[in-house]
Amino acid sequence: MTGMDARDTELKKELNATLQARRELGEEYESALVDSFMEKVDQRIDGAVERRLRRQLAEQQMAAARGARSPKPTDSFGERFGFGIVSLVAAVPLSGIGGGVAGLEGLLVAWAGIVGVNVVQAVRNNPGLFRGRGKPSKDEDRWED
Repeated sequence: MTGMDARDTELKKELNATLQARRELGEEYESALVDSFMEKVDQRIDGAVERRLRRQLAEQQMAAARGARSPKPTDSFGERFGFGIVSLVAAVPLSGIGGGVAGLEGLLVAWAGIVGVNVVQAVRNNPGLFRGRGKPSKDEDRWED
């Protein structure tokens, strides 16, 4: 069993335990149970993001040490497509939990987080995405950044 499979199994066990506790304790503890489970999911996501950032930083440092001008892009269409699919799959339970626990406000917060994560990913893949075109150069046909 790989490390990712073990973490998936652990998260499934946590979800099952949370659902069982909800059945036993009743609706009055639902919010606390959901918050506790979401905290564990957040910790897992934070750990994955941290590992990825450390790996990318190490790759950039290695490229700089080798004298390369910039690190090779590690992003591919498959990675972007996979990120989009995972984002949509995650949106379903997050929308249900957010809407079920806090109504419209919870749903809006869940989707704000989903959109935020996707904007960060888009900016990471396209660093100049939100930069303006620049100012006109002496040649009116060209733009400078």
